Amino acid sequence: QVQLVESGGGLVQAGGSLRLSCAASGSIFSVDAMAWYRQAPGKQRELAAHISSGGSTNYSDSVKGRFTISRDNAKNLGDLQMNSLKPEDTAVYYCYARIQGRRSGYRDYWGQGTQVTVSS
Repeated sequence: QVQLVESGGGLVQAGGSLRLSCAASGSIFSVDAMAWYRQAPGKQRELAAHISSGGSTNYSDSVKGRFTISRDNAKNLGDLQMNSLKPEDTAVYYCYARIQGRRSGYRDYWGQGTQVTVSS
């Protein structure tokens, strides 16, 4: 089975920076797309940043220009660099990846989430 684990969350002041990482374990043949979602209490989970297998990126309007998504390899899937953080960025951040097993088709995987809190 494949598991995703986020790391790097924490408490930062407004205007500060934080870098989130997503690591994967299990039998992986290839990684297609990966993304970072976030969910604040009482709100719906939303897409923050997305990166395709070819490296094309897409950002929500609320984070564009401040966040940068990147990808690495099948073990360390990638990072989300967050700069100029705002209190409204406070949320649980989830790593998502579409992964193909060595003897299976593509499946969607989610991490457990990591808390990011930006103080005002």
